[in-house]
Amino acid sequence: MTSPYPSPSTLVGLLESTPADRTAVIVPENDIRVTYGGLRQQVQTLAEALAAAGVARGDRVGMALPNGLPTIVSFLAASTAGTAAPLNPGYKEEEFKFFLEDTNAKVLLLPPDGATDARKAAEANGVPTFIVEMDAAGTVTLSEVTARKTLVPPAVDDVALVLHTSGSTGRPKRVPLSHTNLSISAHNVARSYALASDDVSLCVMPLFHVHGLVASTLAPLATGGSIIVPARFNPLSFWQTAEAYGATWFSAVPTIHQLLLARVKPGASRPAGAAKLRFIRSCSASLPPQVMHDLEAAFGAPVLEAYGMSEAAHQMSSNPLPANGPRLPGSVGRGTDVKISIMDEAGKHLGPNERGEVVIQGPNVMTAYENNPEANATSFTDGWFRTGDQGFLDDNGYLTLVGRLKELINRGGEKISPREVDEVLLKHPAIGEAVCFGVPHKMWGEEVEAAVVVKGPVTEAELLAYCKEQLSDFKRPKQIHITETIPRTATGKIQRRIVAQAFATRAS
Repeated sequence: MTSPYPSPSTLVGLLESTPADRTAVIVPENDIRVTYGGLRQQVQTLAEALAAAGVARGDRVGMALPNGLPTIVSFLAASTAGTAAPLNPGYKEEEFKFFLEDTNAKVLLLPPDGATDARKAAEANGVPTFIVEMDAAGTVTLSEVTARKTLVPPAVDDVALVLHTSGSTGRPKRVPLSHTNLSISAHNVARSYALASDDVSLCVMPLFHVHGLVASTLAPLATGGSIIVPARFNPLSFWQTAEAYGATWFSAVPTIHQLLLARVKPGASRPAGAAKLRFIRSCSASLPPQVMHDLEAAFGAPVLEAYGMSEAAHQMSSNPLPANGPRLPGSVGRGTDVKISIMDEAGKHLGPNERGEVVIQGPNVMTAYENNPEANATSFTDGWFRTGDQGFLDDNGYLTLVGRLKELINRGGEKISPREVDEVLLKHPAIGEAVCFGVPHKMWGEEVEAAVVVKGPVTEAELLAYCKEQLSDFKRPKQIHITETIPRTATGKIQRRIVAQAFATRAS
């Protein structure tokens, strides 16, 4: 019986079949174009430099780099010499310390300027740092490492990438993704959208996320396409960049789509940069149906909502291209070479239109969390991974998500563990109790708030300032309710949903 999945490869193996003279990566700020031949050579050279710096198979290479060609080259090189462990450059020092220690990072790759918190954390943890530089011609090098060490290529079952996913009940969990997981996922994404060598992806998602790494980067590379990689998303220059380099698609979270829509004037014609778009993809957070309709009306391309998560090396389902079936607003589409089922608490598979937990299966799905037997015991049932999301499949296999069984806050695609925020608040000497929760937000989907019981004199402004020092911007509460008691259930338990509802009622 023929497998429905492509043959797995290493990440650099994804680049091998494309002619050397084809454009792989475009850096719009410098108008730099790097060919597949040039990219292959840069990745090999940087991987050999990492090996000479002491990185061996299995060693974790921390990366705190902004979007750009250096990040793509470093990611591929790190996965070749060892294992890439990209981190959000916006983390604070204490967050960097945790992640560097948790991954047992061998080295940390940094940009030439800035990254003060990352540098301090690396020094405190005794992790050597190396600067990744790019010259005017678009050549990426590891500063101060001139030596090279010959490499044995990784096997497809070796871990290429380690990411963290926030748990609803405690410390973030480590997600190890093999070359097999990632290469098959990249091909799944490419096949979903019929990506070809003449497609041009405009990458606006951060490259420390599986969304940006797999959908916006690896999927185009797997099919010989090109990637435009600006240093950051800028709604002011987005369409000029798309027009200048002929973007045929882009993938983003709903927040970015809404920022683009916010600049559309009533009655305006389609932006010139949208002329070549085959489709617009939305993933990592729920897309309101009205936003989908508004995007299609403003930019003249079908909007395809998808469903992904780190544990599945990103994509699990997607609405199809118009030629392959209907797009259902509010649905995340059909499984894209990933088996999807709905399961009850006892592990029984449910029928169409029955609500339960979404479970998935496929070679793109990780086999286990790292060093976390408790999470593994609750996350896998009979070979199916339990996503923690509640949903149902209709008679045609389209998946609709109706809620989260876990308590994660989803702020514009950033998944936040409320307990992590609780713990930061509880370190403040004036706080006796703290409960963080998500509240609906028009732009971000959800925003972070908290309720606290204080045991000493303190103002909300002081607590907000404290959180600003301790937490990344996306994690910190934007409103802190100082209260005498935290709402509890009849049995004395705290349920974040109930707390959120209580303070929403008071606000209204």
